[in-house]
Amino acid sequence: MRRLLVHPWKLAGLAALAVAAGVLIYQIALFVMVLWYSVMPPRMTTFMAAEQGQLRSANADAELHYQWVPYDRISVNLKRAVIASEDSNFLNHSGVEWDAIRQAWEYNRRQSEKGSARRRGGSTISQQLAKNLFLSESRSYLRKGQELILTYMIETVMSKERILELYLNVAQWGEGVFGAQAAARHYFKVDAAKLSAMQSARLASMLPNPAYYDKNRNSSYLQSRTRTISQRMRQVAIP
Repeated sequence: MRRLLVHPWKLAGLAALAVAAGVLIYQIALFVMVLWYSVMPPRMTTFMAAEQGQLRSANADAELHYQWVPYDRISVNLKRAVIASEDSNFLNHSGVEWDAIRQAWEYNRRQSEKGSARRRGGSTISQQLAKNLFLSESRSYLRKGQELILTYMIETVMSKERILELYLNVAQWGEGVFGAQAAARHYFKVDAAKLSAMQSARLASMLPNPAYYDKNRNSSYLQSRTRTISQRMRQVAIP
């Protein structure tokens, strides 16, 4: 029998086509999940799963602190504080602010060279939500590219109110502490709806490095940042 020979270039083309098809199917699956989260609360995010795995490596019985609360049961103070701290142009942008990313990268590089734990997040709230829901803490161009794709999916499908509602419920606020309700109980023994302006400013100031500030609550930088955010909150509009 004659053996059928396939030219190497054809094999490469078929392989590339298979990879492209796999990537497309993966993106479609992610888009379906974005649609799901536009109406349903997440039971667990990738960040939560990673944190739970890390905690259980030291204590098999470790549990996360997480309780979903709807938008109208989260203090207006916290909504204002988080926008003032993380994304002052939240209501106006379409998901990504390139200048903010560049400025944050330069700031964090300088702080790293000084050996400082201070960090500034250049990502918008929409980007941070995309990362928290679906991605990991790993830093690579591939992960960043996927984050941008997810961000535009989220901005296309969800209202600003829903994006903020999701973010406030899944953001990490300490070791094993996720979401506004768990954070309010963990730090102040109140419900998320009862957070004062100063308490909200303090929680917002912790977001760039929550695990560190959970253990270093009397940091002078944290206190200074809290005062700055509390002053900015007055000019912030919320969805």
